[in-house]
Amino acid sequence: MVKKASSFAALGGLVYSTDGGRHCPDCSQPVAACVCAQLRLPEGDGIARVRRETKGRGGKTVTTVSGVPLAEAELKELASALKKRCGTGGALKGGVIEIQGDHVDLLLAELSKRGFTAKKSGG
Repeated sequence: MVKKASSFAALGGLVYSTDGGRHCPDCSQPVAACVCAQLRLPEGDGIARVRRETKGRGGKTVTTVSGVPLAEAELKELASALKKRCGTGGALKGGVIEIQGDHVDLLLAELSKRGFTAKKSGG
């Protein structure tokens, strides 16, 4: 004999949902297997903004590049090329390229050379 659950909490979680789940709204594939999400360009005005930051990094200086109008795969390649050009490490986090050290002028020149509209942002 099967014992019935006496409350919703005893059911162990979600019973029914009309939510689509973790699927891409464009192609109905699971987000992990979706190709169209990687091809989408980030929203913005198409101007790459380069700035020097130290906030939240223990006093370490990091140059960030945001607003580059590229899809995820091309942005990854650009980040790698910029890190090599500066000769330092860095990361790509949430569509923002982070380069270790103060390389604002070098990155502005490199982005302009590659055909992007680049502006110095911040102080």
